[in-house]
Amino acid sequence: MRRIKLLEVRSELGAGTRGASMGIDALKVACLNKGSDYFRRFNSVQVPDLNHVLFEKNHFPFARHIDSIYQVQKGIASTVEQTLRLGEFPLVLAGDHSNASATIAGIKAAYPHKTLGVIWVDAHADIHSPYTTPSGNMHGMPLALSLNDDNRECQRNQPAAETEFFWQRLRDLGEPGPKVAPEHLVYVVVRDTEAEENAIIERLGIKNYQLDEVRSKGIRQVAREIYERLRFCDMVYISFDVDSLDSRFSKGTGTPVEDGLNVEEAIGLCRALLENDRVVCFEMVEINPTLDQENTMANNAFDILEAATDAIQTRLRLAEVISR
Repeated sequence: MRRIKLLEVRSELGAGTRGASMGIDALKVACLNKGSDYFRRFNSVQVPDLNHVLFEKNHFPFARHIDSIYQVQKGIASTVEQTLRLGEFPLVLAGDHSNASATIAGIKAAYPHKTLGVIWVDAHADIHSPYTTPSGNMHGMPLALSLNDDNRECQRNQPAAETEFFWQRLRDLGEPGPKVAPEHLVYVVVRDTEAEENAIIERLGIKNYQLDEVRSKGIRQVAREIYERLRFCDMVYISFDVDSLDSRFSKGTGTPVEDGLNVEEAIGLCRALLENDRVVCFEMVEINPTLDQENTMANNAFDILEAATDAIQTRLRLAEVISR
């Protein structure tokens, strides 16, 4: 990979609270206020969204707007795949976290014969399906899609046939079947889960580095352990939801949760994780300035984004030197 490319994904169809579509622009305001030239340094592409359907009636109570989400996610997956095939590093700035399953599908479409590891930095497990969701919001479902596991053992809903049709199409996005194996998924600071999610996490044996463990071991040690767990993965995708931050720092997100990372810890974690040369994509999601005061979340998130980007660029430059 030669350079970073910004992928701007403004879709917020999967969220339960409106406003995440403005997260990218809030980051740009933070960038301007800090006197940074960040958004002038990188080429960017905007992936089309269908946020206008939020004004229309939803016909899918257990997977809200799934028909439109499928259309949006096809565009996301295709853009990620093309970016990777051009030898660029996709840095995805997205609205809600449902978009992440399309990012994963795009990575697998570009590298179908490689094994993908996923590091999920988030307050939430996002492993519900239409069969288990308590809300119907699809930002709680991306990992069920990527793992190809509906958790039918904990079924509480009976989705309509049309919902099941689009759900299957989403599961097959990029390539049919699972994109990620459970042993190749690692959670960091996940702490707000439902019983159905706890059951599937236990059944699949997914590791979750909770905050106490991160602080007791230290960020560098946790990063080393994560990559030891992912030692059989050819490539790694990192997804950073801003609600991984403690709610003192994360008012500007749809579902803030207390007892999370502080900003300095998040910066250190992203730096440590992004130094690994197997990382092929980084994504930041769920900034919602409509819930914020004085753009605080976007200011904090921009500091994290700049640090993460610096770590990526340092690694790309080193790889270029070595390849010579």
